[in-house]
Amino acid sequence: MLKKKERDPTASDCSRFRPHPHSALAMPSPSTATAAAAGAPLHRRPYAPRRLTPAACSLPSRALVKFAPAPMLAHRPRPCLAVARAASPDAATGAKLPTSGGQMLVFVPPHPLIKHWVSVLRNEQTPCAVFRSAMAELGRLLVYEASRDWLPTITGEIQTPVAVSSVEFIDPREPVMVVPILRAGLALAENVSSVLPATKTYHLGLRRDEETLQPSIYLNNLPNKIPEGTRVLVVDPMLATGGTIVAAIDLLIERGVTSKQIKVISAVAAPPALTKLSNKFPGLHVYAGMIDSEVDEKGYIVPGLGDAGDRSFAT
Repeated sequence: MLKKKERDPTASDCSRFRPHPHSALAMPSPSTATAAAAGAPLHRRPYAPRRLTPAACSLPSRALVKFAPAPMLAHRPRPCLAVARAASPDAATGAKLPTSGGQMLVFVPPHPLIKHWVSVLRNEQTPCAVFRSAMAELGRLLVYEASRDWLPTITGEIQTPVAVSSVEFIDPREPVMVVPILRAGLALAENVSSVLPATKTYHLGLRRDEETLQPSIYLNNLPNKIPEGTRVLVVDPMLATGGTIVAAIDLLIERGVTSKQIKVISAVAAPPALTKLSNKFPGLHVYAGMIDSEVDEKGYIVPGLGDAGDRSFAT
């Protein structure tokens, strides 16, 4: 007569269930973890990709604002903005970025990381080191968005460990010209080189008079002549009254660049600056983390994030 084995009362109910080695509950063995840490190849079950419907793949990557130039009125701090959605370029859908048709375009990417870093920058309790790091991360994301369908590429073939493959690289013979406007532009442009493989940086120092709000140049590292077709990123965290950014673009145009070759990277922008840019530089593209409603009598964006230079460098 067979004797039924009695269950150990101290054993957990979960001990009776052993997860399949390929299931999501299976934990790697110590030998597997050691092999992974050492870079040894791991043998896994082939993954069967899940079929996605076209609707699940057609999410917009950024918000596009077509800025219609209009005179600024004292009682109307926000000009009329026609908002649309621009789908990201995708190999499956063939979607392309919208063309400006000579009109200035303002892109506000709706990425949650961009919203996160803007929120960190807004907080008055954010320490200087964290503020500068957040500014650099925001700049990295905005430059990534701005470089879509914009960088020159070269194609060819390379030998992989398995076979010959067609490849496409960013053309290093045509570096992007990066122009951070000092001081705060240094923080926003800090991580640009981690996104773009080939860049040349030219510093431009502009100081705004606290009473007249007019800019003055104290450092100009721009070349006397900029090669034809050069792509230029102008990095200025705060587009408030627009005096500084307009002066910077004027200097670039004097050296042979057209407004259609320029993209402006900004943490926060306001209507007065956008109106000036739209009226003077058709075809310009502006990438901003946020558009705020107004500028106060001291030239600060409201609600804004304060003086970006002072908060980045604690001076």
